[in-house]
Amino acid sequence: MTSPLTSHVLDTALGKPAQGLAVALSRLQGDGSFELLAERRTGADGRVSDLLPAGALDAGTYRLRFETAAYFAASGRPVFYPFVEIVFVVTAPGEHYHVPLLLSPFGYSTYRGS
Repeated sequence: MTSPLTSHVLDTALGKPAQGLAVALSRLQGDGSFELLAERRTGADGRVSDLLPAGALDAGTYRLRFETAAYFAASGRPVFYPFVEIVFVVTAPGEHYHVPLLLSPFGYSTYRGS
């Protein structure tokens, strides 16, 4: 069984998966701060599928932070967005959540995948 939350990063400028990009998952706490739950790097296929152990994801507000500055700097490309943060709400704990990131040096997009 896989993590209840997965992600995939595609470097749209290169048309390739974004390998080795650092990703952190946090959960919003009652005091407005975020508690770090996991840190991983994308694999050769641009995926991070082991953010959490198998099981249900608790209802709540979560944040995925992608460290894009180091990723782009490693290939000598310009950095406009030093990081990307995606905040999303889990309302159905039994469902799988997939949050892809389409990334280029000067733009990004995301959506809820399947």
